[in-house]
Amino acid sequence: MTATPAARAPGYRPRRTLPLRVEARRQLRRRRTLVVAAALTLLPFVLLVAFAVGGDPGGRGNGRITLMDAATASGANFTATALFVSAGFLLVVPVALFCGDTVASEASWASLRYLLAAPVPRARLLLSKLTVGLGFSAAAMLLLPLVALGVGTAAYGWGPLQLPTGGALPAGEAAWRLAVVAGYVFVSQLVTAGLAFWLSTVTDAPLGAVGGAVGLTIVGNVLDQVTALGSWREALPAHWQYAWVDALQPRPEWSGMIQGSAVSVSCALVLCALAFRGFARKDVVS
Repeated sequence: MTATPAARAPGYRPRRTLPLRVEARRQLRRRRTLVVAAALTLLPFVLLVAFAVGGDPGGRGNGRITLMDAATASGANFTATALFVSAGFLLVVPVALFCGDTVASEASWASLRYLLAAPVPRARLLLSKLTVGLGFSAAAMLLLPLVALGVGTAAYGWGPLQLPTGGALPAGEAAWRLAVVAGYVFVSQLVTAGLAFWLSTVTDAPLGAVGGAVGLTIVGNVLDQVTALGSWREALPAHWQYAWVDALQPRPEWSGMIQGSAVSVSCALVLCALAFRGFARKDVVS
């Protein structure tokens, strides 16, 4: 039975329970947040050392320039290379961690039932945690290219972006192209976020939710390599994860990114709907 407004405690406002700033502060202070930030900050320096030890990556003699070959051409190229080597797996981990650990960790700490007894409405609890999880995931998507741009510019200078198809983009235009790339990488990871969040509501083990989301994402990548599936692969979010390369053309091509965004967002919405529906009926005892 639903309580009428008159029967509620004076001053109680369901929408004001578990404010986003409180949840964000709690997540920011967790050790895994600091570890993820440190790992993403360290990656550009690791690449810088690798290029310094291995020498100039260009000049492979095959007549074709790739993102990796032109990595040391400028700070913009270094940033594009950092995104290229990390988008397939490394950036999946923080998204799965921030969205998959959020509800399951409360259950593993036996604090979930106390949050609901505050009382925090279940939908409000999930919405706050999902919003903060996506916010931290977006921050991770921005942290890596920003650090890479700073490190690459300091090491290789601020110059035009050498394109894999030939030619170059002025530094100013390259900056907004890279911003588009970072935005698309985040959108393409929404399906992993939705999967991790759904798993987080059905298990009390944070590692199970995070590991399950990462594992199923890897399975999707493997299936995308099975050419026998033909056009069925286009229904896999993994099939479109590198569609952002089309933004690094003299004239950007948007069709691949539009299709990839549609697939990723659609899958994420379905998974989040399952999470809200299942958690609303779940008997919370943790």
